[in-house]
Amino acid sequence: MRRMARVAALVAGLGLLAASGAGATAQSGLHGVVTRGPITPVCIAGQPCSAPVPGATLVFQSNGHAAVRARTNSRGAYRIVLAPGTYSVALTTPRRMGPTKAHVVSGRFSRVDFSIDTGIR
Repeated sequence: MRRMARVAALVAGLGLLAASGAGATAQSGLHGVVTRGPITPVCIAGQPCSAPVPGATLVFQSNGHAAVRARTNSRGAYRIVLAPGTYSVALTTPRRMGPTKAHVVSGRFSRVDFSIDTGIR
């Protein structure tokens, strides 16, 4: 019984240590969704006019050097760890996309959604 109490106390202590952030380094980066649109020549109320882009590869550059690449999942979502700073962002396939810049704040994950212009008018 004492052994179980010691194990429980150890687990609780480790949980408090992890929750306090002691010894942990704060990460920063970006997350969001890549969509394309319009997907139809005429947008109709109640129907989506854009769609997620699965498998898109985003390239984040800082000072002209490729920093990191991120690939979207099946829902068009991405999440990437980046050092604080300002990055230019492009797709590996040449398409018009916005925004083309993203700012990463220290110790935080900011949401930046990207939109690809399909050119449908």
